[in-house]
Formats: sequence, C-alpha cells, structure tokens
Amino acid sequence: MFPDVTTPALLTAEGLERISIPGKVTELIRGQLVVREPPGTWHGMISAKLAYRLSTFVEQHDLGAVFAQDTGFKIESDPDTVRGPDVAFVAKERLHLIKKKGYAALAPDLVVEVLSPDERPADVLAKVANFLSAGCRLAWVVDQRREEARVHRPDGSISIVPAEGNLDGEDVLPGFGCRLKEILG
Repeated sequence: MFPDVTTPALLTAEGLERISIPGKVTELIRGQLVVREPPGTWHGMISAKLAYRLSTFVEQHDLGAVFAQDTGFKIESDPDTVRGPDVAFVAKERLHLIKKKGYAALAPDLVVEVLSPDERPADVLAKVANFLSAGCRLAWVVDQRREEARVHRPDGSISIVPAEGNLDGEDVLPGFGCRLKEILG
C-alpha cells in the first residue's frame, strides 16, 4: 500500500484578501502563501521618498496613480500570484481596470523594489521578473548598501544608476528624473 499523499490546496487572490497576520507582510506566489517580516525603517524612508517624488510628478502631469508600499497586484492567474512592490505607478488609461475592492488584475507600468539589508537579491530579482513577464514596462531596484539602482526592462536590458546618477522615467514617465543620492540619504 502507498501512503495517502495529499496536495495542499492552492490559495487564490480572493483567499489572500481574507488573511491577516498582524505585523507580517503577505504575498501569493503561484497559489502559495509567502509570509515575511515588514521592511525596516530605512527601507520605508527610501520607499516614501520615491513615492512622494513620483506622486508629485504624476499628479502635476495627470499621468495616472502611484501606489504605496506593498499594495497587491494580481499578476498571474490559475494559480494566482499577488505581489506587492515597494512603490508602483499605473498609467491613467489603465486606472479603470482597478476595482475598489480586491487586487487589481494587472501589472503596474513601473515598479520599485528597495533592497533591505537582510533581503536575498535572488528573491527580489524573481519578483522583478514576475512583474516584467506580466507586462510591467520598467522596474527599479534600489540597493541602499551599494548606493546604486538597477533599471530592468522587459527586453532584458539592465542599466546601473550610481548614487550621483539620475533615476529616469524613460518612456513610462517621460520627463521624470531624480538624483538617486537624494533618495538614499
């Protein structure tokens, strides 16, 4: 006789909405719940500075909306994947796809990930790859320890922005730019 082996049921995006673990951040990767510690304080400051600068630019030019840290986006279905970037931008012409309840079933146009000191770079790269394969047009990974940012694009190209360089909105947010050093410190 073979032992009874059962496959754990996959969680859906709707199921994730009903989960609340105080003091933890949750995401869903191909139906599997991922629970992690909240980001550190310095990480939050960097994310907030970027969100502020992006929001100001986006509002001044009526380009869409900027979303705060860990806002969930459903970027895959069957099984569901819900990821929460540190900062996200969705263009105005796609805002109608966002419902008042639940996770928007779309990839943001721009995502920002801020590396925490204890975070594994491979995990962040996997998250960026998830977003890009789901339709994200630009991803910035800010590395506070190395004082640089890596810019990832859907075509696989990557560029490095040093602390003295500028983060550029490219064709996603034309005209947007800010010195990385101002964000990091």
